[in-house]
Amino acid sequence: MASAKSSRIAAPLAWIRSQRDRVFLNRRRFATAAAGVLALGLGYHVVFGQNGLTVYQQKRMNAQALEQQVNDLSRENEDLKGHVDRLQKDPDAIEHQAREELHYTRPGEVIYTLPVKPASTAKR
Repeated sequence: MASAKSSRIAAPLAWIRSQRDRVFLNRRRFATAAAGVLALGLGYHVVFGQNGLTVYQQKRMNAQALEQQVNDLSRENEDLKGHVDRLQKDPDAIEHQAREELHYTRPGEVIYTLPVKPASTAKR
């Protein structure tokens, strides 16, 4: 009886030992596969993640566009400051601005305006 009981216990133990030996023999493969999956996940996150390379490139392009816009506005601001200075100090500039915007004339001058051509009608 004891031998029958021990044979029933020995069979599952032998199977467990064989499975354990198989796992130990293949642990390097499992570790390599796990490291590969981890590396792929990390690489994907670095490129496409919330702060990945693609987002960095988009932000860099936006920063360059904003810097160009700031430069353009600074240049326009300098031009306008020069225009204001001329209007404050140069009487000829004041006269020119008044003639342009308010259609002022000097005594004895006549302004001729040409009629505006009507919009062309559709051909029949």
